[in-house]
Amino acid sequence: MNSQQLFRRSRTRLALWYAGVMAGILGLAGLGIYRALIQANSAALEREIESIAGTLHDSLEPMLPPSADPTVVLQQIFPDLCVAGQVCAPQPTVIQRHTIGISDRSSYYIRLFDHHGDLLAFSPNQPLPLPQTVNPAPWQTLQSDSGTRYRQFTTILHSADAHPTSTDGHNHPSWGYMQIGRTLAPFDAEVRRIRWILTVGLPIALGLVAASSWGLAGLAMQPIYQSYQRQQQFTADAAHELRSPLASLLATVEAILRLPPAQQQDVSPMLQTVERQGRRLSHLVADLLLLTSLEQDTSPKSFKPCCLNDLIADLTEEFSELAAASDIHLAHHLPDAEIYVLGHESQLYRLVSNLMANAIQYTSPGGSVLVSLEARDSFAKPYGDRMAIIAVKDTGIGIPAAEQSRIFERFYRVDSDRSRKTGGTGLGLAIAKAIAQHHKGHLTIKSDVGQGSIFSVYQPVIHPPVVRLEAQNPQDYYELNG
Repeated sequence: MNSQQLFRRSRTRLALWYAGVMAGILGLAGLGIYRALIQANSAALEREIESIAGTLHDSLEPMLPPSADPTVVLQQIFPDLCVAGQVCAPQPTVIQRHTIGISDRSSYYIRLFDHHGDLLAFSPNQPLPLPQTVNPAPWQTLQSDSGTRYRQFTTILHSADAHPTSTDGHNHPSWGYMQIGRTLAPFDAEVRRIRWILTVGLPIALGLVAASSWGLAGLAMQPIYQSYQRQQQFTADAAHELRSPLASLLATVEAILRLPPAQQQDVSPMLQTVERQGRRLSHLVADLLLLTSLEQDTSPKSFKPCCLNDLIADLTEEFSELAAASDIHLAHHLPDAEIYVLGHESQLYRLVSNLMANAIQYTSPGGSVLVSLEARDSFAKPYGDRMAIIAVKDTGIGIPAAEQSRIFERFYRVDSDRSRKTGGTGLGLAIAKAIAQHHKGHLTIKSDVGQGSIFSVYQPVIHPPVVRLEAQNPQDYYELNG
């Protein structure tokens, strides 16, 4: 399986996980909203029925006598209700007259029962058939033959006498019962509408989530894919760099082993070749380990104040012989005041020496290399209000603009053939950049082909140390030393 297929499968899995999680969240949210809406509408409907039942009860209770023929009394109080057992000739004003406060009177019906639970009277718009005896349960849900559902509320009617006496001479706790019912057709229609919205809306939302998940998975995988590509490139480059010296080393060893005893005088030059190739491998491995340590910030040493004036003066003196041998004028320009930065002196030494070695290497005979140091005001808080700038300027071949963005990559060479002849591995600038970043600074380049290059290192300046407290990073140092 190649890398493209591997990352495509990973992206697909990540997108499916995104979509699955979002589907679960949306499903639970939709179910919660659905239940909340249904319960809110149901509670509002029941409150409305209870309110109407309470209004009717308060209006009728004073008019209910403790004794009399219930039918005569009800006909006097509710002349438009249908009496049980008699032919019903309703008038259109029955609901309008007695269902006080009902906004949609055609949706409600009334039923009245005596204290035995027998039906006495009912409104003509009640759903048929309904039981002829009362069910004492406060709430009931009924369904007609046509499929329409009704919600019914039963309440007790009391007469003006707290303990009414009926015609049989017995005391009863109530005068009778009243039922208020309401059709659930609008409520059921609202429920169907909510279900339809969720049924259609959730798949559309999930489709959008799936598309978004695929895009987000691609964005999330992009840095990983780029890192993987860089790792593959690094592995290929490292293998390429190691292959040549290893092949030469093995070939030299084989030649030594095949030499006859009469040619032992040739062993010494061959061993020198083995030593040279071994040193090259050793340097390459050491550079790779240093670069990895810098990038992972695993250096065990603590930062200390370092004087850049001394460091640059020492390096200029060390590189003077190399510059003279190449007929290159090497000079430095240092300020009178000492400039201190916080860092590892050996790493800073490696940073500046890499830049100086590159400048001398790529400058033609008769050219010049100038290393300058200065401090400028900066707004790079909290690491100080000044920046130290180390500039390495040469009059060499220059670097094309298209190559300047890649020169800090590992194993990258602008002039590959010349680098190999001088023993370069293409790691010098990568190490220099990593050291600069490890010290909370940055490395820049300005170059023109045929005119030379200027590499500038920017680092926060610290005050000359009085108490040399060690710290793991610049921020800790400023907190310790003020």
